[in-house]
Amino acid sequence: MRKTLALLSIAGLVATPLIAHAGASQAELERKIEDLSRQLEELKAQVSKQNTTINKQNEAISNYGGKVDSMDSMLEEKSEKWDLASRFQFSGDFRARGDYYKASNALPSGTSIYNAKTGQMTTAGNQENDTILTNRLRLNMDVKATENIEFKGRLAMYKAWGMESAPDNIAGGFPVFDGSTTRTPSDSALRVDRAFVNWNNIGGLPVWFSIGRRPTSDGPPAQLRMNYDERMATPLAYMDYPFDGLTLGYGYNWGNDALGAGRIRFCYGRGFENGLQTDTDPLWNSDTDFAGFNWDVFQQGSRFLNIQVFGAFNLFNYPSFNSDFVNYAAGFSPSAGGYGDRKNVGNVYHTAAVYMDKFKALNYFISGGWSRTDPNENGMFNDPFSPTPNTNAENGYSFYAGIRYDIDQLGLKVGAEYNYGSKYWISFSPGHDDLYMSKLATRGNAYELYLIYDLPTGEKLSKYANAFIRLGWQYYDYNYSGYFDWNMRPYALGSEKAQLQMLGQNPVESANQIYMTFEVTF
Repeated sequence: MRKTLALLSIAGLVATPLIAHAGASQAELERKIEDLSRQLEELKAQVSKQNTTINKQNEAISNYGGKVDSMDSMLEEKSEKWDLASRFQFSGDFRARGDYYKASNALPSGTSIYNAKTGQMTTAGNQENDTILTNRLRLNMDVKATENIEFKGRLAMYKAWGMESAPDNIAGGFPVFDGSTTRTPSDSALRVDRAFVNWNNIGGLPVWFSIGRRPTSDGPPAQLRMNYDERMATPLAYMDYPFDGLTLGYGYNWGNDALGAGRIRFCYGRGFENGLQTDTDPLWNSDTDFAGFNWDVFQQGSRFLNIQVFGAFNLFNYPSFNSDFVNYAAGFSPSAGGYGDRKNVGNVYHTAAVYMDKFKALNYFISGGWSRTDPNENGMFNDPFSPTPNTNAENGYSFYAGIRYDIDQLGLKVGAEYNYGSKYWISFSPGHDDLYMSKLATRGNAYELYLIYDLPTGEKLSKYANAFIRLGWQYYDYNYSGYFDWNMRPYALGSEKAQLQMLGQNPVESANQIYMTFEVTF
């Protein structure tokens, strides 16, 4: 096409002067023809040069087109990998913590008591740890397998500085077991803290099924004093117990701006697997299970109401693992301060509720719990001085309340909490985060004051990012003996010290704990 236009142009140039000079002399015409012939050759040379350039450009464009096709293929391949990688979300947190702990025991310092474990007389005394330092690392993963199937997991390492085992008397003296692993300082191993799969939108309905190692620690209202914006677990803090199980849930909307949405779940879990037994074993076919309901009645913004009801079935007086605690419990009768033979003792039923809200900068909550023992012929809350087991059902109660005031312009939060537990109160909280003794298991009064300071560390590079310091003080004031325990009768620490002395026991009567944390979420 370009060649045709060029030749037509040349023809036009040739014809125009010839017509214009038709009347000129023969000599002038010949000179004009020579000039035009020379110009025509020059134009032909230019056209040839242009054609060469055009051919090179076409070749380059053709080659580039091949490269574009190849690049498109590479981008498509990488896009598929990017899509696969985008299904995974990773986050985590690290905490360094230091604690000071001092406890005054029920018996006066210097009192002589018989230690059934050693068979010798010992002198009662108070307890103190001037510093205990811990590190905790947790790594979270959330990944979509299909549109409606997701996996969530968390690995955790929690250890004391200078230790590769649990320090003495951590977690109230109980050994590390399934309900406290990853929640009690032990060694530097990363362990599975949570691992479960959710099947959402079953049948296109607001129904889901979940199974695995459950998110059952640090439940509401713990997020306030732990400085997290969202709820961290399904059950309330009274059920602070890592376990394996399943959930079947249903979500709904109230259709009311004041109430928002709600969820109700049926939950089941295994608290203790008894293993292969013979029919002569005292725990024959007596696996310990949890079952119940957790109901988010409504949630709208900061306004939240939750009720939970569950039972713990086929409870044992102590589990079958080797530790000083178990060896002591198994080796001595109740009259000698032990628990006697290993056996099943019955069931415990539990109900609790929490209401949370926020008024301007003031966060607040109020919570309460009720526990009831249902013993079999082996009894619960048995009196070592009585020849017969206590087969009566005993009711326990707890009250729990707290506030937190946020001073955003200073990055400061100030909080206070109080809880009370009655004589027979049982809190299922071996997975607590109080280091020594769960404050929500207190049979008496527990107080806490804390400050949270959000560190000015620059722009956040992740939606998970935060860095803060938490400084707190806890005071425990016990009225009765016992801690997460349904075996022995609770003794009044003020009026029944003689009985405790005869049993060789010296429980904590009051304790002060000061802690400071440096925490980073990422």
